[in-house]
Amino acid sequence: MNDAAKGIAAMVLACTVWGLSALLYKALAHVPPLEVLAHRTLWSLVFFLVVLAVQGRLALLPGLIGSRAVWLVALAALLVSANWFGYIWSVQNGRVMEASLGYYIFPLVAVLIGLVIFREGLALPQWLAVGLAALAVLVLTAGLGAAPWISLYLAVTFGLYGLLKRRIEAGPVVSVAGEVAMLAPVAAIWLWGLHTGNWGTGGSFGGNWADSLLLAISGVATGGPLMLFSYAMKRVRMATVGLVQYLNPTLQFALAALLFAEPVTLWHMIAFPMIWAALALYSLSVIREERRRRALPVAG
Repeated sequence: MNDAAKGIAAMVLACTVWGLSALLYKALAHVPPLEVLAHRTLWSLVFFLVVLAVQGRLALLPGLIGSRAVWLVALAALLVSANWFGYIWSVQNGRVMEASLGYYIFPLVAVLIGLVIFREGLALPQWLAVGLAALAVLVLTAGLGAAPWISLYLAVTFGLYGLLKRRIEAGPVVSVAGEVAMLAPVAAIWLWGLHTGNWGTGGSFGGNWADSLLLAISGVATGGPLMLFSYAMKRVRMATVGLVQYLNPTLQFALAALLFAEPVTLWHMIAFPMIWAALALYSLSVIREERRRRALPVAG
């Protein structure tokens, strides 16, 4: 299996875990989102420290945090933390449908990032796909009387996070470990304040075994996919990332509509098929482009 195939496999597994993670955060709906975020950060750090220790690469982490790239790591940490919080909040407040729309939009945000930053050209069908997706957002905005801010927030924060990941030279495990390590002190202080009663009624961890276990599992459910995502970002084109990413919002949409019984309005029924059509149009264009590239004779 070549690097590109490994990258795609990593993205598929990451997106499956992300798509089903709503089940975890829905089960923690009674725990404040900032508290869940803090635990998600700390348990992710534990996960990565164990992975790096097993790999014998733990000494690389201080080197990354002390390097000139530390500002990139810090920005990536802020973006991924903002994205995590937005997703946790949306799940706990019955907005998984909007979250799924955000992650449907993300692939097209990735396409635009590829166009602007990496000069990855777009064919006419791909431009039409981006335009159709933008029109779907406008339709939903007009129909619901407000822009889908949660969707746009999640798409943009994750798209910018993906961009920064391509700029960080460290390996995938080390880079993500560096991000959560920079967030960990803030998370620890927040949880200390909750459990001591300084700014809250007390923390949830330790209150019962079920909540404690789920909060701990959030670290593995976060660390594993992030590691896979970082691995994939260095091995596949932004356009390919966009294609595989469809699996995540599809699973989220299915959970929202079938399990969580969130309302699907007329405007959702208009906008979502437009998004799906845009993604299908873009996907077909990319597939044809790849086939033409493979059919070209090799020089020399």
